[in-house]
Amino acid sequence: MKILVVDDDPELLPLIAFALRQAGYLVLEAAAGEPALELCREEQPELVVLDVNLPDFDGFEVCRRIRLEQTMPILMLTVRGEEEDLVRGLDLGADDYLTKPFSPRTLLARIRALLRRGGESAPALAQGAVRLDLAKAELQLAGGPSRKLTPLELRLLQLLLAHRGEAIATERILRHVWGAKGGGDRQLLKQLVHRLREKIEPEPAEPRWLLTQTGFGYRLATDGGAGGPGEEA
Repeated sequence: MKILVVDDDPELLPLIAFALRQAGYLVLEAAAGEPALELCREEQPELVVLDVNLPDFDGFEVCRRIRLEQTMPILMLTVRGEEEDLVRGLDLGADDYLTKPFSPRTLLARIRALLRRGGESAPALAQGAVRLDLAKAELQLAGGPSRKLTPLELRLLQLLLAHRGEAIATERILRHVWGAKGGGDRQLLKQLVHRLREKIEPEPAEPRWLLTQTGFGYRLATDGGAGGPGEEA
């Protein structure tokens, strides 16, 4: 389940993104209105967390433009608590409003409430023979037994499955798995891929699911098509 977080605060944005990833969501990040609108069109997130104060145009305008095309829930963030701002945001189509500062637990509770209101279930991803239960951190392939995943394995597989069949660049994977300020690097990612292959591949040395895109990154073949060991990204 994808959530777009839009905030120009260089400290707060990665903190929100990290909290959401820890809760099992796939997080998209934008620090301004224009890239946020582009991500909405390209990625079709299930929910948007939107700050009012942005460097190009404010969150109210972003909300208005999103509502011209899309209906996903919008949770607005602001340091201002004036009633007129609350009314303006809701009139433009926002579904909820949260005033800074706030705790990650409060933000997550509001997000879960909005998703329940919209009929979404607990975070899960499925495609063909692959099903990833984000709430339980479990993977199931082709109707076989469930496999428990570590948090890092879960975030890696979550990203690959959300973009099933597409090659994802190593840099993007590092940001998603370890965060913008995390301690991940290419060698750690190779080790993580190796451990995940041990869990999901019938023959880890000849992977059919988690495939290397040589010199670029990795992709998930959701049909379990024949792959090969390839070279590491």
